[in-house]
Amino acid sequence: MSHSPSITRRLGAIGPWALVLPASLALLLLLVLPVAGTLMESFGNPKGIWENYRLFFSSSYNRAVLIRSFWIALQATAVSLVAGFFGAYMIANSRPGLKRVLLIVSVFPLLTGVVVRSFSWMAILGRNGIVNTALIQLGLIDQPLSLLFTQGAVIVGLAYLFTPLMILSLVGVLETIEDDLYLAAESLGASPFGVFRQVTLPLAVPGMIVGSVLVFTGSLATFVTPRLLGGEQQMTLATLLYQKAMISFDWEAANTIAAIMMAVTILCVFLMGWLVRRATSARVAQ
Repeated sequence: MSHSPSITRRLGAIGPWALVLPASLALLLLLVLPVAGTLMESFGNPKGIWENYRLFFSSSYNRAVLIRSFWIALQATAVSLVAGFFGAYMIANSRPGLKRVLLIVSVFPLLTGVVVRSFSWMAILGRNGIVNTALIQLGLIDQPLSLLFTQGAVIVGLAYLFTPLMILSLVGVLETIEDDLYLAAESLGASPFGVFRQVTLPLAVPGMIVGSVLVFTGSLATFVTPRLLGGEQQMTLATLLYQKAMISFDWEAANTIAAIMMAVTILCVFLMGWLVRRATSARVAQ
């Protein structure tokens, strides 16, 4: 009985680690080890550890796909940021009952599969789709436009796919802005646009950064939407990865592409953290 307090203290110290251990082992086996294996394979060329990367970047086609992927992801992020900001602003400033309804409606697309959402845009943008049919009936065009398998179709599909994430990132930030700040700005003579530019926009920067990183990395990594809406003409890194792995069975090239995409994602996360810290410090200084 005299040793029971020390045993209790030891069990109390081990207890939290015992609770975390199963989840940690699952993450190690299902996430860390496969990613580490992919990275190791990308450096496993007998001719040199950087040979696979040299082969990738020496190809003008691969460089074009890389630049196109970044450009499409950036444009999709910009569209999602604009649409998501105004959507989140409307939700954050609505009545409580309406706010819940609007929030449910805005995130409802996330409950639908990516394939279904991409096919819906194929029906909208196809030669006999809603857009072409409406333009012909209005007399604006004589022949259907080629809207599918274009860069614009991929950008629209990706923006539609990830805008709910942008809205979720921004709603929480906009809801934390005190009404007193708006009243103080208006009492000092600021116009509605001035209040938006000097109060709302600066305070929403952390949410904008987080949402932009989510949309950019998601747009860079997604496969289904660029494949269905862009086809072979709008090849991206994700579709090129699928082609190398499942069609050409070039696993070294596939591992290299996967490693490049992971490096970009990690870089974006670190950049996001740095920007959020800068924005937070600037806000505190003000």
